Amino acid sequence: MKTIALSLAFALLGALAVFLIYAWSPEELEAIEPPQAESFDPALVARGAELAALGNCLTCHQSEGGEPFAGGYAVQTPVGAIYGSNITPDPETGIGRWSEAAFVRSMHEGLDREGRHLFPAYPYTHFSIVPDEDARAIYAYLMTRRPVRNEVPDPELPFPLNVRALQAGWKLLFFEGPEPATPDPDDRLARGRHLVEGLGHCGACHTPRNLLMAESDDDYLQGAHAAGWYNPPLAGEVDAPAPWTAEEMTAYLTGGFADAHGVAAGPMAEVAGKLARAPRDDVAAMAEYVVSLQTGPSETASPDAAPAEIETGETGAERSAKRRLGETLYRSACLRCHTPSGQEASGTAAGSSQGLPLASSTALFAPEGTNLAQFILHGVQPPEGETGWPMPGFASLLTDEQIAAIAAYLREDLVGRPAWEEFADTLADARGGKTAN
Repeated sequence: MKTIALSLAFALLGALAVFLIYAWSPEELEAIEPPQAESFDPALVARGAELAALGNCLTCHQSEGGEPFAGGYAVQTPVGAIYGSNITPDPETGIGRWSEAAFVRSMHEGLDREGRHLFPAYPYTHFSIVPDEDARAIYAYLMTRRPVRNEVPDPELPFPLNVRALQAGWKLLFFEGPEPATPDPDDRLARGRHLVEGLGHCGACHTPRNLLMAESDDDYLQGAHAAGWYNPPLAGEVDAPAPWTAEEMTAYLTGGFADAHGVAAGPMAEVAGKLARAPRDDVAAMAEYVVSLQTGPSETASPDAAPAEIETGETGAERSAKRRLGETLYRSACLRCHTPSGQEASGTAAGSSQGLPLASSTALFAPEGTNLAQFILHGVQPPEGETGWPMPGFASLLTDEQIAAIAAYLREDLVGRPAWEEFADTLADARGGKTAN
């Protein structure tokens, strides 16, 4: 027994030694003098701009009202906020003293120039497959931006999660290491897959995470929650009564709107705004790959789904009154822009030009009402400088009871689905959390 205990103790000590060596072993790369913008090949810079748009870099590296790429955006996680870093070429607070090798290493290994482990809110687990030449192009683009001095706040994480060295343990468990690859340029699906899994890092928002905040490989692109929104499944059965086409997906990713599905809002509106600047052919390849993963509508979205009865504790009279209230509010507050199926409403333009035909909205076919609550409470405003379909928020105009009545009416009468369970809690979370945009 004593021998077994000693063996276990030595094994644990050995494992600890390996971990400590790994945690503190990354070397600091030499600081450089900030290169002149003119020293970079203009063609490489232009390609870097396209790749930065595909990677949606700006969303996490620009705070509201802040300078582009100067950092400060708070990425909200279940354990606290992590702030996007300053990636302008400022020599003191940005990456001005980073060499090209240091930048490529950060994308592939999740290490900063000084060898410190980066938190996985920075999606290096996806960027690790980005080819070296693409990483170098992004570096060239960033190093030709205007330097901005901006000290970014430290992560607001509890001890010991704020200890960067402990991220080495997370990497040992969940990070396979850099595997940069270049797909066959003649294989569009391979190109789309590479962009979706790598630079586009779609799984960062659309794949569920485990208790240690690692993406679940078994549930790849099966839908998740982020930034107060429900991010629907992209693969397998999806929350869309009508199948997506590659053309519709491409239009949605570049314009933030698809008649038969919905409007991009919240973080997805930012993504669509950036992808509009990316090469159309690359975005189309991403769309084709995502659509190829889909097998049809989910149980909640299937046109053949039979309405299910949910026990809400309401009497028949109470439910009838609630639905009448919902219909009245819908006609007075929503119908002017949102016609039931896109036909002309009296005195208004068709729903497809003024607002989404709600019978097509994937938000109404989702298994929960998070997104509808966000839409009604906070509305939809295109990102600054972007075009899109604006919608006012009704948080100050409608009570929770009134919004719940609208939701029940839309679900039961418009799309033939039961009212969501626990929608009151969903609504309270959306009202008390971050705004939609």
